Amino acid sequence: MSTKTASSAKHAVIEHRDQLIASFARGEKPKDRWRIGTEHEKFVYALRDHHAPSYDETGGIRDLLMGLQRFGWEPVIENGNVIAMTGADGSLSLEPAGQFELSGAPLDNLHQTCAETGRHLEQVKTVGDELGIGFLGLGMWPDKTRAELPIMPKGRYAIMLRHMPRVGSMGLDMMLRTCTIQVNLDYASEADMVKKFRVGLALQPLATALFANSPFTEGKPNGMLSYRSHIWSDTDPARTGMLPFVFEDGFGYERYAEYALDVPMYFVYREGRYIDAAGLSFRDFLKGELSVLPGELPTIDDWNDHLSTAFPEVRLKTFLEMRGADGGPWSRICALPALWVGLLYDDAALDAAWDVVKHWTMDERETLRASVPKLGLDAPIAGGRKLRDIAGAVLDIAHGGLSARARLDAGGSNETGFLDPLREVVRSGKVPAEVLLEKYHGAWGGDVSRVYEDMKF
Repeated sequence: MSTKTASSAKHAVIEHRDQLIASFARGEKPKDRWRIGTEHEKFVYALRDHHAPSYDETGGIRDLLMGLQRFGWEPVIENGNVIAMTGADGSLSLEPAGQFELSGAPLDNLHQTCAETGRHLEQVKTVGDELGIGFLGLGMWPDKTRAELPIMPKGRYAIMLRHMPRVGSMGLDMMLRTCTIQVNLDYASEADMVKKFRVGLALQPLATALFANSPFTEGKPNGMLSYRSHIWSDTDPARTGMLPFVFEDGFGYERYAEYALDVPMYFVYREGRYIDAAGLSFRDFLKGELSVLPGELPTIDDWNDHLSTAFPEVRLKTFLEMRGADGGPWSRICALPALWVGLLYDDAALDAAWDVVKHWTMDERETLRASVPKLGLDAPIAGGRKLRDIAGAVLDIAHGGLSARARLDAGGSNETGFLDPLREVVRSGKVPAEVLLEKYHGAWGGDVSRVYEDMKF
């Protein structure tokens, strides 16, 4: 989730709706300026007993943040608390229960992405070893109840934690017990955005399946392969889902703006504090009729904040966010951007990917999305087939897109090797969660704590 920094720019007041639509157009970039922004979260745990460290305890989350200063990271302060760090590799931030996130810098190629990931993991492991804490690559806490988890001192989270139970049964689980990998990608024009949005949304369940990595809840199998994905089905229907309107004729910036205006607000940020606006309407804000700030009009900064509180499977800001994957180990952090860059950053690959999904009906897309958390690659797709029936072909399209990009490392290798972990999933026919379940029922002898050794960074 987004972190406010002291340097956040102040923007002009929004005086007409065209400014909302123009905010998306400002994201347009020529192809030679397209970049890759990768975000990945991981669980932090104490090595001695696997508890989730609090913010304040000795060797806890604050000490982890401050320990990273030696690598050039600078603290971000909110109400006297260090709640994030900024540096050359982007920003480090905290999810509500202390899940630790790198929001990476915008980079030209996947070799740089994986180098950035490597630097980050080396840094946090160096500090973590000194503090007696480790890092776990999963999509959901395998053994923790909500009550066992700490809450980080961030103003927006307090508002969200109060509001979530009003609108869904699993919003608190989303906030407190899940981790994800995401990638943020650019577009050249409104038409390019639309095509990428549609391909990304239709194939997001494939990413969910390939990265499914959350089969345990409170120490036992939960009946799902991606429980993290299942959680979104009852988090808040007003701000989640597959967005049927994206596939309708005429979809573009204006239609997405209309959708975002209908997403209920969470907060407004003013003078270093978050004002609770949960459930209120941004449309009222545009008219100066927001009850918590009567007579005040929003700024573009407020609009950007509001956009960050919608949680569909693909999200539009001044870039597109691919949001369907569970957290996982190092190799899969690099594999997720490889999948989406391969599919979306080459014209021929994008056309080929669209050909795979363009005839699917909305009912078929919704059925696939609803089925994939439990069934993974066996989820049904159009034509009586299963998701596994197209997985290899989609990876081939991504491979072709990465080959065409021809971004080489110092040894002359292109970016296609970053797809190898996904190739192995398709080759074996087992998504990561199925491998973990085999271990649980086999070598682990039903002891889910063994996951801390097998899935640590």
